[in-house]
Formats: sequence, C-alpha cells, structure tokens
Amino acid sequence: MSPSADHEGYRIGPVDASTTVVVVGAGPSGLMLACNLVRFGIAVVILDDRHNKTSTGKADGMQPKTIETFKQLRLAEPLLKNAARVHDISFWQSTADQPLCRTGRQTHYPEHLVGASDPYILLAHQGMVEEVMIDDMESRGVFVTRNSRFTSCSRVSGTNKLEVVYENVSTGTSHKIQTDYLVGCDGARSKVRGFIPDADLEGEITNAAWGVLDGVINTDFPDLWSKVALRSYSAGSILWIPRERGMTRLYVELSSTDGERVDKSKATTEYVMQRAKDAMQPFQLEWKSVEWFGTYVVGQRVAKHFMDPQAQIFIAGDAGHCHSALAAQGANTSMHDSFNLAWKINLLSRGLAKPSILHTYEEERRKIAYDLINFDVEHCKAFAEGEAALSKNFDDNIRFISGVGAEYYPGMLTAASANAGRLQPGMLQLPAKVTRYIDANPVDIQLDIPLLGQFKIYTFVPDISQSMVFLQSITQELKTIFAKITSQAEQSYGKQPRGYAPSDEFDQSHRYTAVSEAFTLAMVTQTPQSEFEIADLPDLLQKSRWTLYLDNPEKASCTQKWFGDLKGEKAGIAIVPH
Repeated sequence: MSPSADHEGYRIGPVDASTTVVVVGAGPSGLMLACNLVRFGIAVVILDDRHNKTSTGKADGMQPKTIETFKQLRLAEPLLKNAARVHDISFWQSTADQPLCRTGRQTHYPEHLVGASDPYILLAHQGMVEEVMIDDMESRGVFVTRNSRFTSCSRVSGTNKLEVVYENVSTGTSHKIQTDYLVGCDGARSKVRGFIPDADLEGEITNAAWGVLDGVINTDFPDLWSKVALRSYSAGSILWIPRERGMTRLYVELSSTDGERVDKSKATTEYVMQRAKDAMQPFQLEWKSVEWFGTYVVGQRVAKHFMDPQAQIFIAGDAGHCHSALAAQGANTSMHDSFNLAWKINLLSRGLAKPSILHTYEEERRKIAYDLINFDVEHCKAFAEGEAALSKNFDDNIRFISGVGAEYYPGMLTAASANAGRLQPGMLQLPAKVTRYIDANPVDIQLDIPLLGQFKIYTFVPDISQSMVFLQSITQELKTIFAKITSQAEQSYGKQPRGYAPSDEFDQSHRYTAVSEAFTLAMVTQTPQSEFEIADLPDLLQKSRWTLYLDNPEKASCTQKWFGDLKGEKAGIAIVPH
C-alpha cells in the first residue's frame, strides 16, 4: 500500500539513521524549508508531533511577495484557484455621538506605492498552504514523519554531527538520528530554541487579547467581502476578513478598555461572538457555522539568536519572532526565513560556499524580524486609534506589509554599491514584464527562471550592435571567474541530483543549467527581436537562449524599474538563489 493510502501521505515510525537536515515542525515555515531542500536534492527528515496537517484555521493570509514565492516554486495554482482574494480595505467607526458608519475605503496595495504583480491578499486556512508543499515533497518521495516529538539534541563526539532524539507520541518509544543541521520551526514555545545558547525571546507581552472566529455568517453588513478594520466606541475593535468557501474570519478585541487584562476563562466562543455582535450594532450578525476558534495575547518579541555559534542549530518562524496577527505577517515572514536558509544550506552542503554564508541567515532574518516587531507595535497602536491613524500606518508601511519592501542591511552578500541604480543590494527583484526572445512570450522576469539553487546574473545592454565588445568581454570574464565553481557544481549535482518530480518536465530545467549548475546567465536588451540573431551572440549567451529578454522602453520597462535611465550604458546585476 502506498504511503498516501495508508496515512494520507505521512510517514509514521522510525526514519533513517543519518541525514543532512532535521526539520522540527511541519507548519508553513518547516515545510517551506523542507520543500526547498528536497527540490535541491538535500536529504531531510521532517518531524511533527501532530497526526495530520492543519485542518482548519491558524494563519490565513498570503501577502503579494509570498504569492510571488509560490509562483517561483510553481506551487501557486491550487491556492490561486481556491482561496479568497482581498483587493481593498474599508474603515468603520462609531463614536459616542454617531452610530457605526464607514469612514473610508482604499485600495490595499496601490500600484504607485507597492508595484506588486499580485496586488491583493490571498486568504485560505493554513492547511491549504501546507498541503501544496506536502504534495510537492511527496511527489519527490519525501514524507513528513508524524506523531514524532523532538526531545533533545547533542553533539556526537569526534564528529561534526548532531544526534537528535525524538519520541513517538503514540507508543512512547524513542528514536535517534544523526544530522549535520537541526532547524526548529516549532513555534513560539520552541524546544529547539533551548539548544541555542542565549536565544531567549526578548521584548514585550501586552495585555491586548483577541479572539478569532472562522465561520459562515448571516449579516446585513454591506462590506462582507472586503477587508474591514472596525473600531466600536463601546465594544472594541474588529478585523474582518473574507475567507475561502464563503467563510469570514473575525479578529475580535476582548478587552473592554485598552490595556485591560482579560480573564482567560471569559475567552469562550460565546463571549467572543457576543463581543462581535455588540461591536457590529446596528447591523445583524449571526453564525451559521463555526469552523475554527482561537484566542491569543499580543506579544512582540525576537530571539536573541537565530543560530548556535557552530552554525548547526537554527530556528525559523515563530520560534524566532512573535507578534500580533492583525497585519497577516506571521506565516509570510516565517516562510521567508526558511526560504532564505534553504539555499544557503544547499550550497554549503555541496561545497559550493564557505561556512560563513550561514551567518548571513541570522544577520538578514533578525533584521527583518525587528523591522516586523517595530511595525507591529505601531500597527497595533494605530488600530486602537481608529481610521485616520490606521490609514496612515498602512500608507507608511504598505511595501513592508506586502513583503516586497523587506530589505537587508549591507553585508557579505549585499555589499553597498554607489552605482547600483534603483534596485539596491539587499532588495528583492522588482516585478517587471519582458518578452522572451526565443518564443516571443511575454513573461514576468522575476518568475521566469525556475528555482534551481542557482545565482542569476543579468546583463542589461540597451543596444546590442554597440555592445558586442562588452558582451564578449563580460561573458569571457564570467566563464573564467566561475570555471572552478561550475566544475564543482557539475560534479556535485552529478553525484547528488536535485529531487525530481514528474511536474518538473514542464520547467525544462536543462534550459537554465546549460552554462552552469551554479548560475544562470540572462540578458535584457531594448534591441528589437528582428535586429539580431542568437547566433550573433557570444557562446555563453547562445547557450542561454531561454533567458534572453526584450525590454520595451515605451512601457514601464525592466531597465527603468531596476536601474532608471541607463543613457546607453551597460549594467549587470547578480541575484542570489531565491
């Protein structure tokens, strides 16, 4: 019987005695890490103490950058098909003198502020997000090890290995596995975090308490299918979010007054429903059904460290940072923690990078965690103050909220450059439309090249006829610089190939590895397709025929977005493997 037929695709029981990475926790963060490692061909074991994936509730909002990431992974389609989409936000407020009324409405992600390819929030319960990654791993022969609770880890004497001990929660039996790396994606109460010296969470735990209800409702409220931020004079705040399958999520403030501590015994489904009804008056609000209920107290904290000094034990996601759920940031930030770590472990495991690359994980992701906490403090404050403050808070922070505005400090991988143009080191690729030369297909340049663990090197040459000497020179230089790593990468992927799935046939990955397994070379030009042939180009670019792109200077061109006006000059940019 296949694993899918037996335990819905989840392995239960002992696993191999040795692996490269052990991931603790099969939520969004852990699955994003494991999914990428499996694709890269890195041996991974995923431990989770639950019997099954998340079935209802929990994290529910995917921001524009996260949607883009799932598109890069070619995993977005099921979510785009089945999730709800929110394009706008409306503000409602009541006062001592005025009943509840709409005070404003705005586009959630304005083009002039964000410029995202997918300018909306995608709403679906956490299990739907988990499922697409689980299915992808299963198609590559890797399964989550369920009913398995992490208990401890220690260093194996005389080796660089860790010994991880975990317990089968059904039988109580213990198992051991040796690994090079251990990553805790096991939530705010992370047990893995305890094995990293001086990694306690630091920050504030507030008295702000919220109840969360997912269900199908009956209401005469007019903005049922918009995101709504509502502030009631007498009954606190509500955040109202449309969900898949005709549901609605309500975040309901439980404190009667700002800063009041709420007795946990009061935080029942019935109490939260009544608070919501009181806040929504004079509108009707009833529940046909409730699929999920939860409560939380707002804490805004960051771990002092995301890794141990030996760079073998890491934490990601809620294990490293916690905050409110009001801006739909948790799962998004958590998955991008893991996304950042995965490609670095892949390169180091293959001998294609120095050990110091792993230290950039903590440098980069703790910076984002602190950016998130600083934003969240102000966001919660603005939510309590009403429409004017909240609207300004959105406008001031909307690029960060969307994910496209997450930026790293200058570092080993993001050295500052005076000639960088608009796309500065440490920034994400800006979305842009180009036309692929070989088949005249319009494509999103940031999505077109599949994620194969490679660096992407783009050359921008406005006029090819005047740039042949430059192209000959730069391609020869790249060939020389990358000769050693290209040879090492070919040997590594020959011995330890990427994880394969039948769906990979549609990506035709050989189109992007013809020059090197370590990097993909691309060219962007404003020269019309009719004015040059692939055979006119240097050898490396001829081999890169699927990554030759035509830019349209009459529209919002990629060149303009990334560099501004090049004024006939040439430019180049290197993108790390994500």
